[in-house]
Amino acid sequence: MTPRAPAAARWAPAVALAAAFCVPALGSRFYTFVANDVVIWALFATSLNLLVGYTGLVSFGHAAYFGIGAYTTGLLMKKAGVSFLLAFPAAGGLAGAFALVFGFFCVRLTRIYFAMLTLAFAQIVWAICFKWNEVTGGEQGMPEIPYPDFGWLERLGAAVPAVAGWRTAEYYYFLTLVLVALCLWVLRRIVGSPFGRILTTIRENPERAEFIGVNVRRYELSAFVLAGVFAGLAGGLFGIFNRGVFPDFAYWTKSSEVLIMTLLGGMGTFFGPGIGALALILLNQQIVSYTEYWPLVLGTILVVLLFGFPGGLAGAAIALWQRARRRLRGA
Repeated sequence: MTPRAPAAARWAPAVALAAAFCVPALGSRFYTFVANDVVIWALFATSLNLLVGYTGLVSFGHAAYFGIGAYTTGLLMKKAGVSFLLAFPAAGGLAGAFALVFGFFCVRLTRIYFAMLTLAFAQIVWAICFKWNEVTGGEQGMPEIPYPDFGWLERLGAAVPAVAGWRTAEYYYFLTLVLVALCLWVLRRIVGSPFGRILTTIRENPERAEFIGVNVRRYELSAFVLAGVFAGLAGGLFGIFNRGVFPDFAYWTKSSEVLIMTLLGGMGTFFGPGIGALALILLNQQIVSYTEYWPLVLGTILVVLLFGFPGGLAGAAIALWQRARRRLRGA
């Protein structure tokens, strides 16, 4: 069963958002860069959690939609000259369209067969991105994806001493923060709706759900498409943030990375994947600065954390909170 969030969870997102807005005020562009990375990956991991944590569908190919979103934004903004206001929703729309096609076949399988078919489709997407030189740039990818136009904001900011030194990267961080917050709000409404409760019913017992009249495949396909849409939006943001789009965005290692974030933070808890994204990125940053054998060290730490906190970091925090409340009531 999914652990019940404490009452503090009602105001914790607002506090986290306010803290995120204050990151550029720390004066280090490195902190802003890391925070931007965390925010985008948090959306990507939360989109996967809709499948893994709420519907019980383990996908090994979620990076396909992340890559499709990134390439869509890159192609539209760099080669077609389309504005970000149109390219960003197009990234989610095209990723959702591919998720609809791939999901139509995937939801007809279960368990490991479902997971392997998602991986197969993701590898097809990666191969197209890797080989289609005329459109995607092939192995070289598409560098120098432009930022959205912040000219008027930069002129306005120049008149304010506190932000006069900010560059386009800082403005893009705030744009990313607002868009991701909106996406997470929508996802929160989805999982808290009757649709979301049916997804958790399917996760717990798909046979019983089908017995009471639920069209399991239709709901699974809907969840698959929604997860693809939000993964595509995250990819669209990441392509601009990374200042380039490359085939690795759709490679299976990206799928495994976001799956680790979801497991580490706590699948089935809404903000768990975001916490997992923060933890994994910070661990990576710290370990890389100390040793060249960071994959070994990071893997060891992740194994310890996953065995020590099987419910993820968010699940462990909720369990500790509930235990503390029981002790206070019994005192």
